[in-house]
Amino acid sequence: MGAAREHSASGGFRLGIDIGGTFTDLVLAGGNGSERFLGKTLTTYPDPTEGILRGVWDLAQKHGVSLDQVKGIVHGTTLVTNTVIERKGAQTGLLATRHFEDVLAIGREMRYDIYDIFIRMPKPLIPDALRFGIEERTDAHGNSITPLNEEDVRRALRTMLRKKVTSVAICYLNAYANPTHEQQTAALIEREFPNLKYSLSSEVIPEIREFERTSATAMNAYVQPLVADYLQNLERRLAAEGYKGMLHIMDSAGRLTTAKGAARFPIQLLESGPAGGSMAGVFVGSATGQTNLVTFDMGGTTAKASLILEGQPEITHQFEAAREKRFKKGSGLPVRIPVMDMIEIGAGGGSIASLDSMGLLRVGPESAASNPGPACYGLGGTLPTVTDADLVLGYLNPDFFLGGSMPLHVHLAKAAISRHLAEPLGISPVEAAWGIHRMVNENMANAARAHILEKGYDPRFLTMMAFGGAGPVHAFHVARLLHSPSLIIPACAGVLSALGFLVSPVAKEEILSHVTLLDEINWPRVNALLQEKLDRAAHFLDQAGIAMGERVCRLSCDMRYRGQGHEIPVVLPAFPLEESHLEDIVRSFEEGYSKRYSRTIKGVPIETITWRLLLSGPPPSLMPTTELSNVGLHMQKGKRQIFLGRAFEEVPVYDRYGLAVGERLQGPCIVEESESTTVLGHNSWVTRDTQGNLIIEMSAA
Repeated sequence: MGAAREHSASGGFRLGIDIGGTFTDLVLAGGNGSERFLGKTLTTYPDPTEGILRGVWDLAQKHGVSLDQVKGIVHGTTLVTNTVIERKGAQTGLLATRHFEDVLAIGREMRYDIYDIFIRMPKPLIPDALRFGIEERTDAHGNSITPLNEEDVRRALRTMLRKKVTSVAICYLNAYANPTHEQQTAALIEREFPNLKYSLSSEVIPEIREFERTSATAMNAYVQPLVADYLQNLERRLAAEGYKGMLHIMDSAGRLTTAKGAARFPIQLLESGPAGGSMAGVFVGSATGQTNLVTFDMGGTTAKASLILEGQPEITHQFEAAREKRFKKGSGLPVRIPVMDMIEIGAGGGSIASLDSMGLLRVGPESAASNPGPACYGLGGTLPTVTDADLVLGYLNPDFFLGGSMPLHVHLAKAAISRHLAEPLGISPVEAAWGIHRMVNENMANAARAHILEKGYDPRFLTMMAFGGAGPVHAFHVARLLHSPSLIIPACAGVLSALGFLVSPVAKEEILSHVTLLDEINWPRVNALLQEKLDRAAHFLDQAGIAMGERVCRLSCDMRYRGQGHEIPVVLPAFPLEESHLEDIVRSFEEGYSKRYSRTIKGVPIETITWRLLLSGPPPSLMPTTELSNVGLHMQKGKRQIFLGRAFEEVPVYDRYGLAVGERLQGPCIVEESESTTVLGHNSWVTRDTQGNLIIEMSAA
């Protein structure tokens, strides 16, 4: 407590909060961040704010900290994703250019699976009855052909109000080239319909491709009222508890935005939580000298895998939300926002195991979440889950789950597995539990392997970093299936995504579509357009309190050979751009194209499509060295029987906080900490490094 007050006086605390489907994770970092306090509490439904405040209160009371000592809070949430998947957003209407109001239903006129006669296409968020065509027209060069008919707008909005619409998506043809008509519509709404929320496509995603732009704008409008109310309520309740600092929100690309920015463009938060894990992977990888990693994040509801290459996460602008089939591209709602490129499967601690119509075992994607939770929680859940299986196999200590604050019930786990799996299959509960464990490991390894190979990399040469509440339990077997050479379990593994929030920079990305041949570019015109975007981004960072001298500007452009339908991102020289940069730009494009397709095309001109400007502040300072509060305990806590495939074996159980730096221990064994448990099998060795990370070496089984 005394140390906490000392840190508060020397710089205050920063708090990271990550809401997952099952648990809400918290990391409280004091001073330069070398001292960290960790918290974990069940996520509360339907209002996750209750769980946040309970977790904050418990953490503050335990370590003698008040909220007025916290100088910054960074928050990540699954609220946007869950709202879209569950279709629980606002009643939303669409204003589109007349004769283009059905673009959401028409889409790309492609079937994502041509052989599926029972195919289910993603249903638009805005139904036909709430889509209205407006008389107006702008050409692809931004010239107004037909002025906006404001009376059309008024009639449509009056009809929407009668149909209980509370949010409006506005997406006019070619508004990316000239947003004037959308801005006129916004002004009319603010003047005559002030209670309606609205989203402009020229602000949400000012890019070509009408379907993708309309889809993203509709989704932004669909979730905007809910997210705005949630963030406003969270800020109000934190302030009532004594918090006086700024609330930042993690976006899908590992960058921080303000609460105001998140409320205006909530679509940016679709992959908010998982992005924190990737940013933490960058941080830990840098500290351990591992710049090429595959991160494995397994929580209570899902598991995610992503690549860290040369110390940077992979960012993509091709993303789909609420897919009808998780691994089928085209089966979801397209959203062209910057997002961490990762693979996600419905495999977490709370994933439910069941028998399919043929009597075969399946695991997930349905989850017991936090309510009612796995059977072993004793909160009313009766269906067997991955956590129940891990408990029956001996991997989890029923008296030390969450540091002993949440006891687990082995008899309830066995009863659920016996009733729903073991008895119908005619096997023992342990065999059924082992089947669950193996299946979920295979599913995660297969998904990760496919993701890595599609990127052109070999998992046999990539170190795996595992985290999340359930990640360290399963990481050893997943890494072995991938033939990874080594495995890192970072300090604070159970709440690492929340830690990732604290090492992410405040940033703003601005985009514009300016289609032209590279050798015909009007450089003064392009620089003028980019300057407008730079001014907008600078205004945002001004509001976020980022000093001018701390900002870094990065430019890129999506380019292609003329006639192609897909682009590749190309990093550009520093702003402003000049004709003398042309040779370097062409070289960068050809290098990127050759790396992806193993060839270039001679004699075909290069075309620019979408330009991107990223203005970011510095990543917050956080020391990698971690001195966790329990250091000094005896290293070995005892022994426990665990199942490793053929029979139960007695293995030593170590306290992670008591491991000596540099001491090498042989598996099989278990390493326990408050927020997670690491399970090691045969032919493995574990060492604790100077920063609190577990470095695990593995040889062939």
